[in-house]
Amino acid sequence: MPDSGYTSVSLDAFWVPYTSNRLFKRDPRIIVGADGCHYITADGRRVYDALSGLWCCGFGHNRPEIAAAVSRQLETLDYSPAFQFAHPQAFELAERVAGLLPNPLDRVFFTNSGSESVETALKIAKAYWRLRGRPEKSLLVGRVRGYHGANFGGTSVGGIETNRTPFGDLAVAEHLPTTLLPENAFSRGLPPKGIELADELESIVERHGANRIAAVIVEPMSGSGGVVVPPAGYLKRLRELCTAHDILLIFDEVITGFGRTGKPFGIDTFGAVPDLLCIAKALTNGTVPMGAVIADRAIYQAFLDSNLPDYVPELTHGYTYSGHPVACAAALAAIDIFERDGIADRAAELAPVFEDALHALRGTKHITDIRNCGLAGALQIDPLPDEPLRRPFEIGIKCWQRGVYVRWAGDTIQLGPPLVSRPADLEDACNILLDVISTVE
Repeated sequence: MPDSGYTSVSLDAFWVPYTSNRLFKRDPRIIVGADGCHYITADGRRVYDALSGLWCCGFGHNRPEIAAAVSRQLETLDYSPAFQFAHPQAFELAERVAGLLPNPLDRVFFTNSGSESVETALKIAKAYWRLRGRPEKSLLVGRVRGYHGANFGGTSVGGIETNRTPFGDLAVAEHLPTTLLPENAFSRGLPPKGIELADELESIVERHGANRIAAVIVEPMSGSGGVVVPPAGYLKRLRELCTAHDILLIFDEVITGFGRTGKPFGIDTFGAVPDLLCIAKALTNGTVPMGAVIADRAIYQAFLDSNLPDYVPELTHGYTYSGHPVACAAALAAIDIFERDGIADRAAELAPVFEDALHALRGTKHITDIRNCGLAGALQIDPLPDEPLRRPFEIGIKCWQRGVYVRWAGDTIQLGPPLVSRPADLEDACNILLDVISTVE
C-alpha cells in the first residue's frame, strides 16, 4: 500500500460503499479529523469540505454545542426501547421539527437515515390508501434522475439507472421525466423553461388511472442526481395535479432541508407543500444518524381512526433506533444552532457569491452546463467517448489533491459547501476547480 500516513490498520475487511474498492485500497484517501469547514487528512493536510460531508454537515464540523449535548445524553440515558415506550427528548424534538414547517405538516415519525425516511413515507402512503378503503391505489411514481436513497423502495422510485440496473427487478414504479433540459443550460437559480413537464403526470394517470396511483415522490431540488433545479412553477403545478387526482405528494428534503436553498426548507423556496416530507442529514448536522418523516395530520388521523382495538399499533412499522436518545440530543442542539445563528439567512447571503464564482467557470473546456440553487451547484462534464465516468473522477481526485473535496457522480461535479463558509472559501474552491479542469484531457 502506498504511504498514506495511515498504516496502522489493515484496509482489507471494510467494504467501502459507493466506491471502487479496487482502486481505493491501492491509493486510500483517509480522513482523520475535521475542523469548521475543513477535513484533516492522514498526512496532515487541510481540505476544504465543498460538499458538507455528503450534504449533511452544513453548520460546520465538530460543533462543540452538539458534542456537549451528546455527551450529557450518554451520561443520562444511552438507549430506551423505541416500541411501546418513549423518552422526553423524542417528543421535544418532534415539536421543534413540526414548528419549523407549515401546517398541517405536524406529525413526526423518526428514522435513522434519508433512505429509511423514504421507505417509511412510501409505506405510509400505501397503508393510508388501504385504510381509506382504496387498496388499489398502490402505484408509486418517481422521477428520472431522482435519488431517494439506497434501500429497496427508494431505489425503485429513484431514477438513476446506474443505481437500479445492477439489482434487476425492483418494486414496480413509474417515472416522470427529468426537468434537466438543454435549453436551460447555464441558468442561474430556477431555470425558466420546463413547467409543462409536470403535466407528464397526466400521461401516467391516463395509462394507469388515478385510482391506482398512491403517491408521487420528488426531491424539490435533486442533489445526488446532479443538482437538477426545478423550473419556475414546476412544483406548484405538480402539487395542483396531485390534489386534482387525489394522489399523495411526497417531498424528499433530505438535502434541501435546513437552509441549503437559502430558506429553511425547499417548500419555502419553491412554494409548494407536500403531504409527506422526508428529512435527515442536517437534522443532526451529520453527527448521529437520524431522519424523519413529517406527515399531514389528516394522514396521521386516518391511522388513529382505524377500526382496531386500542392496544394494537395503528402502523406496524418502525426501527430499533427510531428517536434514539443520543440522536435526539444531537438534533435538538443542531436546531438550536440553526435558529440561533440564522443559518438559512447566512446561506442566502452567500448564495450570490457562490453563484458568481461557479458561473465564472463558464467557457472552461469540458463544462457543458452549470446549475445552482442556494448553496448547491453542479458542473456538467462532457464525457469521454466510451468512458463517461472518467473525467469527473479525475477532476474530483485532483481537487482532493489540491485541497478541495467535491463529489463526482455520473457526468457531474457537485458542490454543496458548508452554510457557514466564508466568501473566500467559495471563490478559492472554484478557482481550484478552474485550474484542475483546465488540466484534464
